[in-house]
Amino acid sequence: MANFSKSQAPRFSVDVYQNEYLPEGGREVNAIVTVTSTGGGTTGGIPISAPVAAPGQYAQGGGSTGAAVVIMVDCSGSMDYPPTKMRHARDATAAAIDTVRDGVAFAVIAGTHKAVEVFPGNGRLAIADPHTRAEAKDALRGLSTGGGTAIGTWLRLADRLLGAADVAIRHGILLTDGRNEHEKPEELRAALDACAGRFTCDARGVGTDWEVKEVTGIASALLGTADIVANPAELSADFTRMMATAMRKEVADVHMRLWAPVGAEVVFVKQVAPTVEDLTGRRTEAGPRSGDYPTGSWGDESRDYHVCLRVPAAEIGQEMLAARVSLVLPQPDGQSPPAPLSQGLVRAVWTADMTASTSMNPQVAHYTGQAELAQVIQQGMDARKSGDVEGATAKLGRAVQLANTSGNRDTAKLLAKVVDVVDAAAGTVRLKAKVAEADEMTLETRSTKTVRVKK
Repeated sequence: MANFSKSQAPRFSVDVYQNEYLPEGGREVNAIVTVTSTGGGTTGGIPISAPVAAPGQYAQGGGSTGAAVVIMVDCSGSMDYPPTKMRHARDATAAAIDTVRDGVAFAVIAGTHKAVEVFPGNGRLAIADPHTRAEAKDALRGLSTGGGTAIGTWLRLADRLLGAADVAIRHGILLTDGRNEHEKPEELRAALDACAGRFTCDARGVGTDWEVKEVTGIASALLGTADIVANPAELSADFTRMMATAMRKEVADVHMRLWAPVGAEVVFVKQVAPTVEDLTGRRTEAGPRSGDYPTGSWGDESRDYHVCLRVPAAEIGQEMLAARVSLVLPQPDGQSPPAPLSQGLVRAVWTADMTASTSMNPQVAHYTGQAELAQVIQQGMDARKSGDVEGATAKLGRAVQLANTSGNRDTAKLLAKVVDVVDAAAGTVRLKAKVAEADEMTLETRSTKTVRVKK
């Protein structure tokens, strides 16, 4: 967790987009909150933290670097089918190691029905420099396939390694090619609950024999990204991009704090760009009428959040502060007040002007559609799998319509591989008789990706 002075502080801004006008008796207030971080301009891309450890050293019981990352590689028996899959996984891990910045603590785990430290071993983290990166890549030659898949054990080992590091940013990268068949679902759930808030994690499924909901569930719980790499030959490029993004993170554990007045309640809080992620159930109380929602680690980036509130009804001419949205950074000691980063205000004004009170803010309308798009794709794909042709056609037709209206071209292209589009504007489609498994899984995995609204 970062502890910085004002001279080092990254710059955060909060912008609120809403139609604050409500009709007489109206109670629901919606707002899109855009959070932008421009930390890279203050540190040059180096995570804010304690000084960097000396090169060529290993972290014994904790490092002093700005970031730590653990790569978890599936080495179960299925990774040998075809044999080139494991070779591509080794190459991708090597590419990721090459992308680790000097001074960052790192480790590699081989995952099967158990978790084994591949490098550096003995519960340590290595400090990245040319020497340790070369050693790590040499250790990858010893990776062999065999055994089952118990992802919860991989995550728990990663948590122990990352937890020993005195760093600002803790991140994991997880690769699997199969289903989590060698531990109970509740064991994986318990591992995710234990790791949530301690490190972020990107998850990738290679090939087409893994379970979409498992991989996306891991990324969702740990505030990372999820994706499919259907062709193992593309793993190296994907791992390089993932690690490069992780290396750009500068501030960890930022919370969105939402204060609401007496009588008001939070209906939901969702991240809506770059992906849809419901944060409502992750609220932790933060004082009278305040709650914190986790947002994970930040670099130079911007994200959008949809906040929906229910306020007490009021008469024409009255107005109120419906919510105060703040970005805060908890302090390492857990006792000091969190460092405030930025804030924005959500208002409610009751008016007799029907045009003003019935107009939906363009940003709210756009992201309401994007959230529905993600939902109907999942519902449509589930219906398709269960043999409900009519239900699948209706839901995926609505998805095509929403993708077309919002200009989400990437999702529209993925949908076109699953349905024949008759009329995109009307949402008229026919299910394709045959769909490649990779196309089906890609649509499911990427269903939550959104496009930004033009403000």
